[in-house]
Amino acid sequence: MTVILNEGDSAGTTGAASGSPVDAAPEPGKAMTRGRLVLIRFARNKLALVGLVLIVAMYLMAFVGPFLTKWSYDQQDYTAFLEPPYSEHIFGTDKIGTDMFALTMRGLQKSLIIGLLVALISTTVAAIVGAAAGYFLGVADKALMWVVDLLLVLPSFLIIAILSPWFRGKSWFLLVLMLAAFQWMITARIVRGMTLTLKEREFVKAAKFMGQPARKIIAKHIVPNMASLLIIDATINVGSAVLAETGLSYFGFGVQSPDVSLGTLIGLNAESATTFPWLFLFPAGFLVVFVLAVNWVGDGLRDALDPTSTRVRRKEKKDTKEKAA
Repeated sequence: MTVILNEGDSAGTTGAASGSPVDAAPEPGKAMTRGRLVLIRFARNKLALVGLVLIVAMYLMAFVGPFLTKWSYDQQDYTAFLEPPYSEHIFGTDKIGTDMFALTMRGLQKSLIIGLLVALISTTVAAIVGAAAGYFLGVADKALMWVVDLLLVLPSFLIIAILSPWFRGKSWFLLVLMLAAFQWMITARIVRGMTLTLKEREFVKAAKFMGQPARKIIAKHIVPNMASLLIIDATINVGSAVLAETGLSYFGFGVQSPDVSLGTLIGLNAESATTFPWLFLFPAGFLVVFVLAVNWVGDGLRDALDPTSTRVRRKEKKDTKEKAA
């Protein structure tokens, strides 16, 4: 979709649902896509850019880092026990001589994969369930919203902890499914409300009149007009999923030995935080930095995709005053 800026058109994924205007470009008469406008707004947010760089760097570090050391996460150096960081082991070693850099990279890798998969699955389920409930209404809406309400009142942490012995020793992907099962309900309610509005729009009614099946209308006309919400939701869900996995692994209900995650490393080395701090600080530091970076990117995406955001307007007023001065 292209916006002709000198005509003051409104467009974009959020605009279809909320009527939010697209920012005017400084050069009238020039056509600019909404994607480019979003990128420009996002690039103005320094914290969001820093967060994006940190996230990319951490993903690269998690998957490339293990190739930069001769030690593996399941290999011990019997000449170095509880050694602080030095040239041979840049993050030090634990009590059995395992290289903490290799362990931390393995834990970071596992936590990031789990966070990404949980976010993708939960956001996809929220989009499908919410759009179907809002579009069909009736029995389908009542049944789906009943499931949403039921899952909202269930204590997810307790249920996963109770079920953890069942998937102990099995694939960690079962943990991903369990986490995703309790992370989509609130977004599904929001999607349902937006669908109720979108289904009354002219382009949806025209698609119905042309005889398009419901699944195509939902997939081509309704869900794409919620892209802003879904992108932000998926971004934030990555951080919350990593935190959830860390909490479960800390208490022994998440990723199981011999594999590791940031949560298992933090849990195993919490007692050594004051005596052998490198065992605790490196996994905990990566966790804190990653969650902060995800939050910064989420805030930046929200402001970039929503031109009516108070923060965006404040920034634009400040830029206008600086240019005028």
